[in-house]
Amino acid sequence: MSSKPRIGVIGFSDGEPAVHEELKGIVQKQVDSIVNEICSLDVIEIVVASELVNSISTAKKMALEMITKGVDGVIFSYGVFSFPNFSVAAAQFSALPCLLMANLNPDWPGMVSMLASGGALNQLGLNHLRVAGDIRDKEIQDKVVSFAKCARVVSKLRGSTYGLVGGRSLGMYSTTVSMQEWQKKFGVDIEHIDQSEIVRIAEEIPIQQVEKAFSWLTENLKEIKYDGVQLTPDKLKKQIRHHEATKRIVQEKNLDFLGVKCHYEMSRHHCTQCLSAAFMNDPYDWDGPKKPVAYACEADSDAALTMQILKLLTNEPVLFMDVRHWDNERGIMVFCNCGSEATYYATGTDDYKANLKKTTLYPALSIYSGGGAHVNLMTHAGKATIARLCRKNDVYRMVMFDAEFVELAPEVMKETTEEWPHVFAKLPFDYREFLDKFDANHCHAVYGSHVDDLTKVCKMLEIEVDILS
Repeated sequence: MSSKPRIGVIGFSDGEPAVHEELKGIVQKQVDSIVNEICSLDVIEIVVASELVNSISTAKKMALEMITKGVDGVIFSYGVFSFPNFSVAAAQFSALPCLLMANLNPDWPGMVSMLASGGALNQLGLNHLRVAGDIRDKEIQDKVVSFAKCARVVSKLRGSTYGLVGGRSLGMYSTTVSMQEWQKKFGVDIEHIDQSEIVRIAEEIPIQQVEKAFSWLTENLKEIKYDGVQLTPDKLKKQIRHHEATKRIVQEKNLDFLGVKCHYEMSRHHCTQCLSAAFMNDPYDWDGPKKPVAYACEADSDAALTMQILKLLTNEPVLFMDVRHWDNERGIMVFCNCGSEATYYATGTDDYKANLKKTTLYPALSIYSGGGAHVNLMTHAGKATIARLCRKNDVYRMVMFDAEFVELAPEVMKETTEEWPHVFAKLPFDYREFLDKFDANHCHAVYGSHVDDLTKVCKMLEIEVDILS
């Protein structure tokens, strides 16, 4: 299946039959220009409507055609004036993210049509985006590409399945969600799975697969700090079995992303799930390259959803972090979570050898008496977007901001919990603003600046936005 967004293009014309016949060439010309320019970029798969819209019936027909052809979003093209009720019908029937486009052409009132149609959509609460300008301009092309990427996120969320393995962890309200709300708002189904399934399936994993993984880790990791109690070869192999069991659950239940409770049933009585949290989110494991699966620790469902949105937007692994400490002396926020992050973040590349040479397995802390390994690494320096879905009075908002990850001396990790992964970040604002506004202990990040695109995704999903700067 193509990873490119699949976007439909519909041309809108006048509703008077005789006028439509006279102007349809103008309408078609703008549709053709959009299609030709966007296809030349080779980053979007374009689906062109089989007819121009010049009536309610053709608006419905083309909307249903777009649904049938499986587009992620649709561009409404206005080359002349089109009756706004046509756009309303197409938007309502398709229920897809919409981008209204008009050219800067003084000869024809395409912009008039875009504004009239956009006003009608807004009055009815039908969210959409708009862009006006010459499709040959890079700025306009970039806006279309951005729309397509964001529409794909929304499309891929709808109809997806989240695996909730275990229940609420450690009494945290911010990690629990409503199944009905998720289905209504995001189109995401929640599959409840008991953690005992991991334990049961782990016993079925062939010993050859366990030894293969064990050898791969032993050969490639910087160090495995066996202590003979919490972390032994047998404990590590047990974690490998749990990871393989989790992989099987994802495959057999067709899960798109998941959260696993871990504490304390697993971490005290079986083993920590840190190995799974690292390598589910990684673009590789001992079986070779793979697609990352967003995996949230402590069954934090809003964390998992945030991670899935970021993953769909960037096609990259996503960080899961605890907000641990403000280092006033160095002017950095320290993010350090209880045992794992994708090893991808050791270098920010898919090079597993380079990443694992910067990754150490430490014995699990004694409070996790089931034992196993914590996965320690320092996140590679670079610009990043940090984000998290938060809720107040059951209303979702996405808190987001750009930050700068920095690398410090390894000894600095001893100041918090050395065994755990660390992210050191410079914030573009007073850290107290973050602590005042942020409504969770977990947050998430990807490399690059994605605030603009993430804002578009939130608009399509009708999520409030809180950008810290």
